[in-house]
Amino acid sequence: MTTDIPQLGLVFWPVGSGDSSTIVVDDDTLVQVDLNDRANADSDETPEVPVVDLLLETLPIVNGQPFLSAFVLTHADQDHCSGFSDLLEKATIGELWATPRMWRELDGDPDATLCDDAKAFHDEVRRRVEAVKKAHHDGTDIAPGDRVLVVGYDIDEEKFDYHDLPDEHLLKPGMSVFSINGVDHSGRFEAFIHAPFKDDAAGARNDTSLSLQVTLTDGDSSHQAKVLLFGDLAYDTIMKIFEYSEAHDREEYLEWDLLLAPHHCSKSVMYIIEDGKETLKTDILESFEKHAREGAVIVASSAAIPSSDEVGQNPPHKKAADRYKEYADRFICTMEWPTAEDPSPVVLGVDTTGAKIVEDQLVEHSAKSIEFAKSGPHRLAEVAAAATAAGRYAAGAITAAETASMTGPERVQAAVAADRGAEEAPSTAVGFGRDR
Repeated sequence: MTTDIPQLGLVFWPVGSGDSSTIVVDDDTLVQVDLNDRANADSDETPEVPVVDLLLETLPIVNGQPFLSAFVLTHADQDHCSGFSDLLEKATIGELWATPRMWRELDGDPDATLCDDAKAFHDEVRRRVEAVKKAHHDGTDIAPGDRVLVVGYDIDEEKFDYHDLPDEHLLKPGMSVFSINGVDHSGRFEAFIHAPFKDDAAGARNDTSLSLQVTLTDGDSSHQAKVLLFGDLAYDTIMKIFEYSEAHDREEYLEWDLLLAPHHCSKSVMYIIEDGKETLKTDILESFEKHAREGAVIVASSAAIPSSDEVGQNPPHKKAADRYKEYADRFICTMEWPTAEDPSPVVLGVDTTGAKIVEDQLVEHSAKSIEFAKSGPHRLAEVAAAATAAGRYAAGAITAAETASMTGPERVQAAVAADRGAEEAPSTAVGFGRDR
């Protein structure tokens, strides 16, 4: 195990049943995939963390404003975009990634139900589409905060105002993306696009979720983390992804060190209705297992896994969690990591030792390390420590006044100290937890 928190990786925030994943490419480049910052996260009594406030504290400052390199929305459900308006108001977002589905919901389906944050996202995307087209027409550079990518197929694409964007702003399944906000990160970042497919364009919103394999590389190709993100896709579309990629010799884009359980650990991933009965489809679990790399972990961004499932219950589902545990080396629920009473972020780091879940012992060592304190900002540590301290604060171990002016490393130190109670060894996992 290394002696510092890696500088490259992902943070999965404890936000209940919803997705909030932060990709840290380097100290200046952060990508937020989905956002679930609900009003109850501002309460001291709830374990969910206020993602926007904490993310703003850790973002790099550019021209006097917090700067997020890119925001990626898999689909426009509230538990994937809640808090976007607040983030857009308080930070500069270099680039937005949107799927074609939003144009159908705005222009073709007057009955589509969109939350206020989804509407704000859609409005901002459409503004950027016009700004990009104007810059292209005028032969000028795209202004900061105006970049946009439309990712995925739609059979009716020519009906919508994005169809005549320059080609570099229209991305399709089967393509890899190496640039973030117009900056090339080849050799360190790659996002391979799996979906949405053209045939699913008119389907339910969940079935049009953006699906990616994200690869982060530190140094050479043996030092990688591969992450599969499926949004809220269910069995049929995920199997289509596996079958299509295998048939086209793209199996490297199915590999994973971490799988974010689709749809917050929903049983719809591996159970379907056949002849009126709920039937387990082991082929998808076998596909997950086939492409898992050594030490692979499944993370469910969800509320605590229930002790039993009830008819009509929203995810997470116990039977899905049980199946994942049978087919994966490790399963972690974000709202149970390390405990349900005091959840902390799940962090996947990658360095010269490869990909791994960052454990609490590593955090404690780094928090006390003089080298760590002198080495300047480590953005992955900053982001993870902010969410960790928020969890300790919600549990009453750290006061708001104590966290208000802390840097990321100081938050880690405070979390360690609060958990110790004095000079004793921590009684529970601090920061990033350990296996349950």
